Amino acid sequence: MLKWLSFNALGTYLFTRFRGELVGQDELGNRYYRERPVKGGLNREDWRAERRWVVYPEGVEPEPTLVPPGWSGWLHKRFAEPPTVAPLKVKSWEKPPEPNQTGTPFAYVPPGSERGRGQRDKATGDYEAWTP
Repeated sequence: MLKWLSFNALGTYLFTRFRGELVGQDELGNRYYRERPVKGGLNREDWRAERRWVVYPEGVEPEPTLVPPGWSGWLHKRFAEPPTVAPLKVKSWEKPPEPNQTGTPFAYVPPGSERGRGQRDKATGDYEAWTP
């Protein structure tokens, strides 16, 4: 129960239930919402002023790297239309997005670090130690 409350799930649930409009869902199960227009208030021409948010699937800790690039651009108001209407064009040189690996066995460890599995390369001779 405390973990559920720690992510402000109650406030998000209530706001989503009463004011949210489902825009779409991605392949990871994230659901994306925007604020429903209110009489005399927000209209669709003011898309940069609308409130947008993501609801992660149950049991998933909120992690921004779990949001695909197209949806991230929509959430940050770089695009007026969500990826369900105007999908983001993927370039031929782009790699698929990966979640943050920090704290896992798959995290990047530079050579020479204390967690590294080898030794740092020796200096090539162009380094001079500073002496006061």
